[in-house]
Amino acid sequence: MTKARLLRAITLAAAVTAVAGPVISGNSGDYLAARQARLTSDFDAAVYYYVRALGDDPRNPQLLEGAALSQLSAGDLPRAIAVATRMQDAGIASQIAQAILSADEFQRGDYQAILDRVAEDHGVGPLVDGLMAAWAQLGKGDMSDALTAFDTVAETKGLRGFALYHKALALAMVGDFEASEAIYADDQAGPLQMTRRGAMARIEVLSQLDRNSDALDLLNSLFGTDLDPGLAQMKSALEQGETLPFSHVTQISDGVAEIYFSVAAALRGEATDDYTLIYSRVAESLRPDHVDAILLSAELLEDMGRPALATRAYRRVPRDNPAFHAAELGRADALRKAGRSDAALEVLDQLTDSHGNLPIVHTTRGDLLRVLDRFVEAVAAYDTAVSLYEPDDPSQWFVLYARGISHERLNQWADAESDFRTALQMNPEHPRVLNYLGYSLVEKDQKLDEALGMIERAAAAQPDSGYILDSLGWALYRLGRYEEGVGHMERAAQLMPVDPVVTDHLGDVYWAVGRELEAEFQWNRALSFSPEDDDATRIRRKLKVGLDAVLAEEGEQPLEVAHDTTNGG
Repeated sequence: MTKARLLRAITLAAAVTAVAGPVISGNSGDYLAARQARLTSDFDAAVYYYVRALGDDPRNPQLLEGAALSQLSAGDLPRAIAVATRMQDAGIASQIAQAILSADEFQRGDYQAILDRVAEDHGVGPLVDGLMAAWAQLGKGDMSDALTAFDTVAETKGLRGFALYHKALALAMVGDFEASEAIYADDQAGPLQMTRRGAMARIEVLSQLDRNSDALDLLNSLFGTDLDPGLAQMKSALEQGETLPFSHVTQISDGVAEIYFSVAAALRGEATDDYTLIYSRVAESLRPDHVDAILLSAELLEDMGRPALATRAYRRVPRDNPAFHAAELGRADALRKAGRSDAALEVLDQLTDSHGNLPIVHTTRGDLLRVLDRFVEAVAAYDTAVSLYEPDDPSQWFVLYARGISHERLNQWADAESDFRTALQMNPEHPRVLNYLGYSLVEKDQKLDEALGMIERAAAAQPDSGYILDSLGWALYRLGRYEEGVGHMERAAQLMPVDPVVTDHLGDVYWAVGRELEAEFQWNRALSFSPEDDDATRIRRKLKVGLDAVLAEEGEQPLEVAHDTTNGG
């Protein structure tokens, strides 16, 4: 389904803006602060200021909806329900309020209220309303009407996959596993949402039908051998002949939570993060153990620049859940983004004790240590990660690449080059590896022709990468092909306008072609971008005596300028 069609089908329209309402009265400062906080995704602050503003203007529709939306976005459904109820009692039309109240009604089992809401067109949108009506019919015990409702949604263009997925879940929930599997297996039924959750639900259905062999075949064909703990548990149970319980939907509210999660997952990357968060928050509120919804909310909050809220969400995943390691990896990343690297490292250290058999844990720990310039420890972490892979497992290419970077920073070039070349064998022509290896060879003045070829291939694969174009321009400079390097360096500087290294390189290339005033201008710009201390010292020296003199002082070969060296080239 296209983005536009999906958004039309959902149409929680303009909910993220505001309902029409009277001009804000009273303390407009609180309203403006609340609105700004919500626009910057600072939902805790938004709730605070909206509540303050409501103290002066308690019936204002804009304030009420803003408060409800912010409370929901912050993960506080009970308070959002209270505000949405006030809006309903006041006759204020709001799709946000309708979504919140619908969730409350499903939690309370008031299925007729849901059906009445949908019939009166007071729901959320065509897709959600249609599926909610189907689940509500099932909640009332009307299986026939429920199946008809699912089929009605399936007739809407672009929504067939959603509807059939939920119909299969509903049939499985009531124990009709044969009918559920028939939907999954029918090629004519249209594409189902064969996401990770959808696949796991079908695997459970097959197991309930005493078809563990088929379930194993499906698991292996979809996920291969590199399994996360949740899939590994399923595989182990199937291999031991156990019957997997159907866990994906065990009650009506679970099915509705799956509606909101399905939509959130489909919207990810297609709609704005704050819009998508509404759906994932409703899903996790309806089903507090919906770990996939919790993780999605946390990831969205990270993407929105709210690591503290993301950390709060990650901590909700219990230690005994198969996805606990994923939550802890996410929490460590959120802590790092919040500037708490020591706390992030502590999380990862604890994870190596509880989940030390997972390569990703050691790789992530190595990545953090590398960012902290603790390269010796990073290499040790990567060594452990590599030891957990099968020797020829191609998925370990990134670990070797990252370990190669750490070796290079430790001046252990032989080990670094070996890691880079092995990574390339496992993932041929990967631009990042080609670029790093090629650039390193250029810096070491080794195998320059091969290095240039690597960087050129990387640039062809990623022509808008500032890092790679900088490498290409620098390689040409080191080869004495100064004029050829100018265009690439200028483009790199456009793509990375405040990077001190790229700007410094541009200055050197300008100097090499005789554009000395422009070179000095770029070096001064590079100094303004806070380069490393050693780089800053070298740039100041170039500004004082020129690049030629600095190269002579360093014992480097002089520039070979075979053209007019007057300013301006």
